[in-house]
Amino acid sequence: MIYKFHFLYRLGAWGAATCMVLICALVALQVTFRLVDALLSLMGFARLGLSVTGLSEIAAYLLVGAAFLGLAYTFVHHAHIRVTLLISRLPSAARAWFEVFCLLVALIISLLLGYGLVELARESRDFNDVSSGFLSFPLWIPQTVLATGVGLLCLALLETLAATLRIAIREPGRFREATATDDNEMP
Repeated sequence: MIYKFHFLYRLGAWGAATCMVLICALVALQVTFRLVDALLSLMGFARLGLSVTGLSEIAAYLLVGAAFLGLAYTFVHHAHIRVTLLISRLPSAARAWFEVFCLLVALIISLLLGYGLVELARESRDFNDVSSGFLSFPLWIPQTVLATGVGLLCLALLETLAATLRIAIREPGRFREATATDDNEMP
């Protein structure tokens, strides 16, 4: 299936990858600071006491951002876990309509989650909510990242639902071939 908004899903994947790289860089920096302190202590010098303040809090926000920003990209590349034991045994037309039903349920749940996250981010911005950890970080920033990731997933689900519905109505016998991943179709 060719996705019209694949560039947006790829942008989300790049955001997720950036979050993961930042986590690795922060942890590596913290480990380096601790190694320097340990070496200085072994050589009889005073420790410098360097550390990344609020590392666990920052890493937690980045990890959640990575997970949510990557949702749409992994969905369009069929990397989400699916249990197809029942659906694979159905005739092609029934499989197409069952897929439409599942996509519709997933879209409704994702839309509700996205709406809730947008409202949460708006309230956090309006009330100037900050994190309760070591750093006073405005909560609307990570909440906006979460809402963006779910919004991208909703767009991918909507695109897939439209294509699957079109196939289910016009040519249900072609269902499996039309929704299978073809490496030549992905930009």
